[in-house]
Amino acid sequence: LAEAAGVNVETIRYYQRIELIDEPVKPTQGYRRYPADTVERIRFIKRAQELGFTLNEITDLLSLNERDCDDARTIAEHKQEVIQQRIDDLGAMQRELSRLIRACKKNVSGEDRCAIIATLTKPHKRT
Repeated sequence: LAEAAGVNVETIRYYQRIELIDEPVKPTQGYRRYPADTVERIRFIKRAQELGFTLNEITDLLSLNERDCDDARTIAEHKQEVIQQRIDDLGAMQRELSRLIRACKKNVSGEDRCAIIATLTKPHKRT
């Protein structure tokens, strides 16, 4: 199963513990027998994680009936908003780091120490 789904055995065991996938029928000859759709379910979980969904959100998505498209869309729209906010935050961080790097190169901090170090020790004003 692990090989077919492209994950390691510990991932499968973890998904079982948190009930994302069912425990297999107890093996009679040493082999665990999983339902046929387990590989597909694991692929769904991994793809959803790649799109930024948490395991709790994935549990919600998996609990939806295939006809619950409105609910799935609502969950996806919310995730898209969260990701956009993260992108905006990362952009602000990148701009601030670029500013600090330029200041360090020019040594415009007016202090004897590095502009980056000086800036990081000052109180931060939230925007």
